[in-house]
Amino acid sequence: MNLMTMDGYQAKIEYDPDTDQFRGEILGLSGGADFYGSNPEELRQEFKKSLEVFLEVCKEQGIQPRKQFSGRFNLRIPPELHKTLAITAEAQGKSLNTLAQEALQKSVTTQRNGKHLP
Repeated sequence: MNLMTMDGYQAKIEYDPDTDQFRGEILGLSGGADFYGSNPEELRQEFKKSLEVFLEVCKEQGIQPRKQFSGRFNLRIPPELHKTLAITAEAQGKSLNTLAQEALQKSVTTQRNGKHLP
């Protein structure tokens, strides 16, 4: 995944063959904002413009620009994996939640280090 960062916001960058340009989608927003560019400099300029417009609209409408996260989500996994994870957590003297949190943190950290994510 290719990400671009500006002012603490990240955008996923993908090539759009229909427009023969790169498309950026700003992530983690309470609404949608995207932008297009033919090269990295143009992408950065359009990212900045799109973000400014989005933030101004949020301000005018009294909307929080970023999605709010509770720190809780449901995860559906096969029963056999659930059993294996529960036994592994118990054997390590941890809760299943702690084991899952550590695995998720490791995955994100590995991805950041290997793919230069923010």
